Parts: sequence; C-alpha cells; structure tokens
Amino acid sequence: METNLKYKLFANIDLKDVFFDSLKKDYPGFNTWYNSKATEGEGAYVNYKDNLLEGFLYLKIDGNCVNDIEPVLTGEKILKIGTFKINPHKTRLGERFIKVALDYALKEGCDICYVTAFDKHVKLIELFKKYGFVKEGSKTTNAGTEGVYVKRFKVIDSDICKNYPLFRIKSNHKYLLSIYPKYHTILFPDSKLMTEKQTGLIKDVSHTNSIHKVYVCNMDVEVMKRGDIVVVYRTAEKNAEYSSVATSICVVEEVRNQNEFINFEDFYRYSSKYSVFDRNDLFYWYKRGKCKAVKMLYNIAFPKRIVRHKLIEEIGLDRNAYWGFFEITDEQFRNILKISGINNRYIIK
Repeated sequence: METNLKYKLFANIDLKDVFFDSLKKDYPGFNTWYNSKATEGEGAYVNYKDNLLEGFLYLKIDGNCVNDIEPVLTGEKILKIGTFKINPHKTRLGERFIKVALDYALKEGCDICYVTAFDKHVKLIELFKKYGFVKEGSKTTNAGTEGVYVKRFKVIDSDICKNYPLFRIKSNHKYLLSIYPKYHTILFPDSKLMTEKQTGLIKDVSHTNSIHKVYVCNMDVEVMKRGDIVVVYRTAEKNAEYSSVATSICVVEEVRNQNEFINFEDFYRYSSKYSVFDRNDLFYWYKRGKCKAVKMLYNIAFPKRIVRHKLIEEIGLDRNAYWGFFEITDEQFRNILKISGINNRYIIK
C-alpha cells in the first residue's frame, strides 16, 4: 500500500492550484517566495485526494537563532514549520502533518520547533497547542502580525499529548499488543513493512492520519493505565517465527470497558473517530460483550522491525505466552528499543 502523503519539489506543484488562493491572500508576495523556493530546488510534503491538492507542509531548518520574531528565538537547532495548510475534510490530516514535522525535527536533531499563525486560525492554533506548542511571541510583516508558537523538546510536561512524540520509560508498565495484518498498516502507516505488497493507496481517512488510535478487542487490556507503553506486534498468517514483527511504540491514553458506555451509539461515537473498524465491525464487538476500547498515541515506528524469533531468543519474551497481549519487563523493553534502532531523542528518561 502507498500513502497519499508525498514529498514533491515546489517546481512540480502547480502554484495556480486554487488550494494556494488563501495563502496568496494572506501573504503578499507569496508567489515570489514560492517561485524562489522552486528555483532553489526546495520541496514540501503534499497530500492529494482524488487528484486534488488537500494539504501542503514546508519545513525549514532555521539554524540556532531566529531574529525576525519578538522575542528572538535561540536554541541548538531550530525547525520552522514554514507553510502548513490543509483543506479540512474530517480526515485529521492536520495531525498527520504535525507527526511528520515533529518526526523530522527529531531526526534532524532539533531541540526547538516553531510555527507562526494568525489569530483567525483558531482551530489550527488549538491543534498545535494540543501537542505542546506554546505561544512565546509574535512576528510582524507586511502581511500583519502572527503569533509564534514554540515546542521545546527539552521541556517535559505531565501531559502525554504535550510531550508527543516523546514518551516516558520510567514509572509505567510496558505491554505487547497484537494487531492483525489487515488492520496494522491502515492504523500505523509509518510502520508498514517493506515486504508488504503494493495493493493500492492507504486511504486518506481519520484512523490513518490521526496521532490517536483506538483498537477494540476482548482481551484483558483493562489493566493498562494512562502513560503505559504498548509495543505494537503485527501478527502473520504463516511462518510467524520470522514474519510476525514488533513495529511501533504507542502510549496509552485510556482503556474503556463496554459497560462504561450508555449504549452502542455511545460506544460507536467514541471508537469510530480513531478506529479502523467500521460500524458493522464495532457492532460485532459490542454484541459479543465485554469488549474494550484502547485509545493510544502513535509515537514512533521502529526503524528496524523485530521478528518474533529475535523477540524470543535475544530479548527473552516467553514463547509459551499468549501473544495477543502480555506485559513485558523494563529490561526487555529497553532491549527492544536498542535493537529497534530508534532515535534516543524520543525517550524521556
């Protein structure tokens, strides 16, 4: 499967597209700026739906000092979210773009990420604030005055969403949670296996784009608490020893039992926003009874997936355990992190 999200050169994106009209209106000189970036060979992350441009994200390393804002912003290495625009269509593409930006910042070793926005863009500002951006100043140009919203990766909050995509590894429990292949890549697009067949596009839908995920099952997952860590384990239909793999890290937001919902409609409203399951699937689980909805943050995909054989032989997971869901030790988890090759910048120690 392929994703709708692509990285394209400015020169290969049509500036005449109506998508850019609002940017041209808000920022005098946008055309000149855009053409200069095209000449410089710059690129941006773009999202198309039905061949129409729906999202545009431009990222720029801004060195260690940004002096065209008040107050001046300084850090070791600063990432600017230069252009961030989406056409809202209830697919949570904004969350997908924030994940791309924050992953890029950590990959490039940035300690600060910032964005500017006019006050009128209320929902966009609320989205950034949700994931730890704080208004620290302003920027005034011939287009007007924008607020400057800054995320400092070294500033740790008690709120797991504001820390996102960083996760804490002390004072919490760690679990392995199995996901069937047909759901895995749709829920966790960055965790797609290189060996998966290209069977079409990963649809531009909320449960794919969202930072938040809801997985419904009837396993004993209610033991998990907010802040606990989930190692996502993609099962395999055949030859599980070498094709079932640990792929990702998620952080638990909450687990809700079926009896906490008033009725099916209440359960459906909660689960459908972030779940890969459709209405019929969710009704099936609800009708079975004793189902649970696990809501979690999708923090990071492993650079190196870890096959079941290695999880057992090198990390020491119990071959005889029920691999649908079980707890792992701190030492086992640290070894998973080490073998997976994840960037240590994601870890709150």
